[in-house]
Amino acid sequence: MADRLDTPRETRRVLIRRPQIDEDASGKISESIARFLGTPRFIIWLTIFCIAWILWNLDWGPDRARFDQAANGFTALTLVLSLQASYAAPLILLAQNRQTDRDRVQAEQDRQRSERNLADTEFLAREMAALRIALSEVATRDFVRSELRALLEDMTAERDDDKDPEADQGPKESKKARRNQRP
Repeated sequence: MADRLDTPRETRRVLIRRPQIDEDASGKISESIARFLGTPRFIIWLTIFCIAWILWNLDWGPDRARFDQAANGFTALTLVLSLQASYAAPLILLAQNRQTDRDRVQAEQDRQRSERNLADTEFLAREMAALRIALSEVATRDFVRSELRALLEDMTAERDDDKDPEADQGPKESKKARRNQRP
């Protein structure tokens, strides 16, 4: 029978299951160890450990309890320190890789924030330009005062003309004509 896409495949039974490892948890643990390896406290404890090891195996320890001979160049101590270094190097590299990933994410977030700031700045610059254009079309205080002064003069002249009905009509017509000519 041909494989159909709407039917799930039969799965094989797995007798031995692999343990699921949480990558983030193991990364956090390795980072904490790598951080400790880079502290002065670790160096002090390692120095105390090495001095105690050497002193124990030189003079302080009983002959039967000495396990690393100075004649052999403290081979066991060398092996212990090599083992510690062989574990420390990958842990430090793993911590550096995780830090690089965090730095990459932070750089991407910084880039996005910078793009938003640039867009906001450009928007504000366009708004400022629009406001400047709009303000150039707004009447200034001096222009409004001159227009009000001219209107007041016209109203005063009309009132004076209304009080004197037998006055010459010539100046009155010229004032109306003058008023109509203003923008």
